[in-house]
Amino acid sequence: MRAFIYLLILLFCACGAKNNPATGAVLLEENTTHLQNPKLAPFYHGVASGDPYNDSFVLWTRVTPKVETDKISVAWEVALDKNFQQIVKSGKYLTTPKRDYTVKVVVNGLQPATKYFYRFKSFGTYSKTGTSKTLPDKVQNPIHLAFVSCSNIEFGYFNAYAAIAKDKVDAVIHLGDYIYEYGPDKYGDPNFFRKNIPAKEIITLQDYRDRYSQYRLDEDLQNVHGSVPFINIWDDHEITNNAYVSGAQNHQANEGNYEVRKLAAKQAFYEWLPIREGKTHYRKFKFGKTLDLIMLDERLAGRTMQPDSINDPRRNAEGHYLLGEKQMKWLITSLKNSEATWKVIGNQVMFSYTNWGYPGFKYNMDAWDGYPNDQKQLTNAVTKNNIENLVFVTGDTHRSWAFEATSDPLNSYNKNTGEGAIGIEFGVTSITSGNADERFSVEEVLEHEKEISKSAINPHLKYVNMRDHGYLKLIITPNDVTAEYKIVPTLKERTSKVTIDKSFKVNKGTTKLIEN
Repeated sequence: MRAFIYLLILLFCACGAKNNPATGAVLLEENTTHLQNPKLAPFYHGVASGDPYNDSFVLWTRVTPKVETDKISVAWEVALDKNFQQIVKSGKYLTTPKRDYTVKVVVNGLQPATKYFYRFKSFGTYSKTGTSKTLPDKVQNPIHLAFVSCSNIEFGYFNAYAAIAKDKVDAVIHLGDYIYEYGPDKYGDPNFFRKNIPAKEIITLQDYRDRYSQYRLDEDLQNVHGSVPFINIWDDHEITNNAYVSGAQNHQANEGNYEVRKLAAKQAFYEWLPIREGKTHYRKFKFGKTLDLIMLDERLAGRTMQPDSINDPRRNAEGHYLLGEKQMKWLITSLKNSEATWKVIGNQVMFSYTNWGYPGFKYNMDAWDGYPNDQKQLTNAVTKNNIENLVFVTGDTHRSWAFEATSDPLNSYNKNTGEGAIGIEFGVTSITSGNADERFSVEEVLEHEKEISKSAINPHLKYVNMRDHGYLKLIITPNDVTAEYKIVPTLKERTSKVTIDKSFKVNKGTTKLIEN
């Protein structure tokens, strides 16, 4: 019944502008208006913070006016207490339709490792109060980070987000696929009532804005954004499937100019997320002397077209890049110059060599395996410069993985000692996006997990879960990193319950995973 009512709303909800006969004003009617909670007006999309430094962070909201308006003044406040008796920063922001009425403020001059409360005010109304936190400038023991990826609104409820909002974390690291670009029922659970808005594949700027608006009206996503700062990076579905610099698998000639679409996707991403806007999308965050978090752009900074197979001559060709020369140089320099104990790479696609073990799909050419020159260059740089305590955390696959990270596990790696690995790689499952048991029975998936974990296939693979959804929590101290693979029981009913499916620890100075 709920799904039927939802479909009726979609059919009868008018989009665009309407005239108010009483005043002559043009009412603002959007494709997502019917999803708004009137109790939150005019801040229907909640509040958010992101990209924290030790002295600043970004605040975000969206103000939705009742009528079309050229400009809206929005006040903001940051305080040390939830009652705003100790306001430390405040100001005003002018938003317009040119940025889709979104508000983004970089708040400077804050104290390190400090929790703050913030809120906005417009049209005489306060937003919800959000909480954020600056990064430490010295040793913080421990650091708690939640890593997430691949949230598809058509597959189910965002229960992992609900769980993170109740967890103890200092920041949420989103590794990409925050939204999906497809039209309704192209990639999702056809029996789940939520359907993509607009009802087509998104291509134009307004399309992307509508899709972000739909996602940001989800109460669980709003709650987690309002409770903890996010550090976001895009993968492909924020643009379109298997995107690279000059094209994408899911962009066809009849969908217009790819550059126009790419620019629209990037603009909407920056409008709707609490992220700093600089010259490059890849960037670094310093958690004192304990951790450097290095976020990569493996889509739009330098990636060339994916090879067709492991035997495609383009795979080893000169000028075939995943990161591009500029980003690779920046990454290696960042690793060499790091003064932090741990170097964690926010990585969109799998670095470690991986044999997936399917008859028709053994090697993923969209991952680092499709770009062996970049894979080797980074491996050589880490080895040559004696870079220790390196951890890749990777999204994209909708599976949980734990590797002793290496691009050559069958020849130059010792499965018993971890020697030959350059670090550790933790793969993050999806918030909701389909994993293996959406296509195969649980029994078949469990058997496949056992098969690909064999030493003859993937000796460096220490754990894989192709069935469950959730998130990865890292607990980082100067001496070790603990990884907790947290899974949710269902996507079809709202819940914030999670369980730990598996936990590993890696000690400083080693590349050996220890199961807890």
